[in-house]
Amino acid sequence: MMTDPIADMLTRIRNAAAAKKREVVLPNSKIKYTIAKILEKEGYLENVEVKEDGKELSFAVSFNDDLPVVTEIKRVSKPGRRVYGKRDELPTVLSGRGIAIVSTSQGLMTNAEAKSRSLGGEIVCEVY
Repeated sequence: MMTDPIADMLTRIRNAAAAKKREVVLPNSKIKYTIAKILEKEGYLENVEVKEDGKELSFAVSFNDDLPVVTEIKRVSKPGRRVYGKRDELPTVLSGRGIAIVSTSQGLMTNAEAKSRSLGGEIVCEVY
């Protein structure tokens, strides 16, 4: 039994980027798929898809000139210590060059999108 599947996903992305491995396959869930789609939209991942059986999620880590686009990806809110931010307290990651993924009442979104919609929520992770 895994206690934090989101942290496992982020670790797999971090390890794939460090090993310069493009393809990542992991067990699927709604929240992992949504996080992967946000990272795809922001240019950190490519080809996010659910396998035919619906049990596996696969994607490719983006690279620029043999260097991974993801330089750091870390879990902020953990099962033992939840971290929340009001709409005006959401973090700015690396002076706006990175993103934070925030779980709001209207779903998962980036910190910039949450600020524009005047929403706060649980800060899931930071990526840059």
